[in-house]
Amino acid sequence: MAQSARKILSLALPLCFTVLCVGLGVGPGAALAAAPPRSRTGLPPGIRPYVVVAAPAVALEHVWVLDGTGRAERKDQTLILAHGRIVALGPAAAVHVPAGARVLNLRGDTVIPGLVGMHDHMFYPAGRRLALYNEQGYSFPRLYLAAGVTTLRTTGAVEPYTDLALRHWIAAGRMPGPDIIVTGPYLEGAGAYTPNMHELTGPADATRTVDYWAAEGFHTFKAYMHITRAELAAAIAAAHAHHATITGHLCAVGFQEAARLGIDDLEHGLLIDTEFDPGKRPNVCPPQAETARTLSGMHVSGARIQRTLRVMVRRHVALTSTLPVFETFAPHRPPLESRVLLAMSPEAQVAYLAVRRRIGEQTHSPWPALLRKEMEFERDFARMGGLLMAGEDPTGYGGDLAGFGDQREMELLVRAGFSPAQAVQIYSENGARFLGMARRIGTLAPGKAADVVVVRGNLGRDIAAIEQVQLVFKDGLGYSPAKLLASVRGTVGRY
Repeated sequence: MAQSARKILSLALPLCFTVLCVGLGVGPGAALAAAPPRSRTGLPPGIRPYVVVAAPAVALEHVWVLDGTGRAERKDQTLILAHGRIVALGPAAAVHVPAGARVLNLRGDTVIPGLVGMHDHMFYPAGRRLALYNEQGYSFPRLYLAAGVTTLRTTGAVEPYTDLALRHWIAAGRMPGPDIIVTGPYLEGAGAYTPNMHELTGPADATRTVDYWAAEGFHTFKAYMHITRAELAAAIAAAHAHHATITGHLCAVGFQEAARLGIDDLEHGLLIDTEFDPGKRPNVCPPQAETARTLSGMHVSGARIQRTLRVMVRRHVALTSTLPVFETFAPHRPPLESRVLLAMSPEAQVAYLAVRRRIGEQTHSPWPALLRKEMEFERDFARMGGLLMAGEDPTGYGGDLAGFGDQREMELLVRAGFSPAQAVQIYSENGARFLGMARRIGTLAPGKAADVVVVRGNLGRDIAAIEQVQLVFKDGLGYSPAKLLASVRGTVGRY
């Protein structure tokens, strides 16, 4: 690997990699704009400017449906929403539309469940040389919601009390955004990449840290790269004692070790698993370039990697896919989109484009091949019966913004070999199952929460349609992606 590539990796990979820029609808269609909402005046002022459909009952008529179960798309369906719930779903000719309902004729468009983002932070890189990460409490909730993410897990906090406050503010209608499942501060060992993280001093400190943040209202935790085996074991035991889950972006500890310790989930996948490195020492995180070299010479179908997959599945360890993270390190990928740049502050644009240009100058990058290996790893994991979830990771060198990366992740899942229906299931039902929320969210069915995304076009035939979100219902209120996007233009990297 070229020296410039190693430098880029040392700066960008450690915090949680990154993701990329794609996806997001640019405005409600004509059918949505034709009739004004009838009860917006009763909405809290924090969300009122962004809601374009607010009625006691809403009928989404003549749509394609991908219901989140993995079932293929169904055509000419009607979905009825009332009082924050789905009350009916079926063929348009058979579903009764209640008197007085607001009717939206969306013929040719697709509805899917609200996305459940399982690796969606609230922060973004700011201090380039110091590896500092700033909370994006204003811009990111709006970007996630505009992309169709109605529920998310933060998967690591640098401002935990801010994340808690955002969760409460959104629930109270003080601001727009997804429902947030807050993850505590990173459980990192000695050698943290950024001063945003506390470094654990041993197993007792790991237990104390989990106990403290569980008492503060956090129900999920994340172990990070330099945590030792003993610290991880203590953190897992403490989290489970509080009936909380714990995931990990690991390095000093390998996947099989973590699975046997009882971890609930592993982030990112094969490309961060160091257990195959020939020089791997216990409790030591090897250089990431070494891991990339090792994996470049291995086959996913080989016995060692397949053994890791079997251990994960047998021990019910979930896996969170973050394919856009890896794609950003491949030259000239992802496609450069003006929508993403428009959301960035000028300073963030300059910094991102500079690193992207240096990556593009590489002539022998290992990342396209590594990305294909990661896709194969995830396919095999799902084929074996593992619970595959998805999210993004808006860190790295700044190419991954909230929401845009979630949509790109869906596109890359399809490139990896999953059908569009399976990609929707991975991004909705599977995340809801892991969170213990499948009775309320994750699929489209009567009785479920009215968290519904309207996409222009037939998503079951063209996954790129996920970039054309035209309306997002959360708890039955229809939000305009165009209005949400307009409110954050030029803000990412600032707040």
